[in-house]
Amino acid sequence: MATINVTEDTFEQTVTGEGIVLVDAWASWCGPCRAFAPTFEKASEQHEDVTFAKLNTEENQQLSAALEIQSIPTIMAFRDGIMVFRDAGALPPAALEDLIGQIKGLDMDEVRRQVAEQNAARDAE
Repeated sequence: MATINVTEDTFEQTVTGEGIVLVDAWASWCGPCRAFAPTFEKASEQHEDVTFAKLNTEENQQLSAALEIQSIPTIMAFRDGIMVFRDAGALPPAALEDLIGQIKGLDMDEVRRQVAEQNAARDAE
């Protein structure tokens, strides 16, 4: 699957569905973003079961601010609508492959349990 572009209008719908979504927040003026783009694109072709989305931070400044993106590229990973990874910086191909493997291997029942516990603890404060 090739990469798709997400915008302020399509981001939430894209990341809240079932399955795995990797988001690359980038800008055209960003050298590391341009260097990472081929790695991201190649991974999208190798993992047809994963949605690879690109978020242009310049064209979607309100969403970028809401996501608190402070440096780019920022890579975010969602599985079944839950953000399970977020980090700034380009990843080399092997690290991106490792990340995808880890996300595929997650026990989502355990992840949901941990999220529920964190939300309960936050609500109790």
